[in-house]
Amino acid sequence: GQKQRVGIARALAARPALLLSDEATSALDPETTRSILALLKDINRQLGLTILLVTHEMEVIRSIADRVAVIDAGRIVEEGPVWSVFADPKSAITQSLLGGIRPQLPAEIARRLTQGAGTEAILKIDVAGEAARGPLLSDLAAAVPGSFRLVHGGIDYVQRQPVGTLFLAVPAADAIHLEQVIAFLRAREARVEVLGHVASFA
Repeated sequence: GQKQRVGIARALAARPALLLSDEATSALDPETTRSILALLKDINRQLGLTILLVTHEMEVIRSIADRVAVIDAGRIVEEGPVWSVFADPKSAITQSLLGGIRPQLPAEIARRLTQGAGTEAILKIDVAGEAARGPLLSDLAAAVPGSFRLVHGGIDYVQRQPVGTLFLAVPAADAIHLEQVIAFLRAREARVEVLGHVASFA
């Protein structure tokens, strides 16, 4: 991290209007990365200096940035507040970059997933903002008769905004019940995707 600190000090000596950090933390261990990011935060806060980070590390973006622009083949494909882009990634490249830090379907379930018949449908539910703050699953259970199971997921906070992904198993035999579950979730501004079907599992 000493090389990065020296580089930052030299850049600041020129009193720049903008500080460019190009993959400054990519070769650092986690502890050193945290210290460099803390330094950049202090510079931004104390000097009011805009910092432009170039990185493939989405954890770095989540921890320090206010806005993010995703570039693919030299073209900006997506941009906005960090929490908004993390909550609803539009482009395939953004979805790929975020794959490592968003909850994923457990491998034990994913390997049994089929697009054919199965006893349970597996739903992927992306939530943010009010949908992630409220008792979404409790409200679903109260509003829609029938069963479902939470098989995996979690809620995180990005820029103090809740962002999360949940995976539900819903009995597939009752198509009306499944449609009601999906409709309820979408009415709460959740993004719902049917990933496929599995045989019942413990």
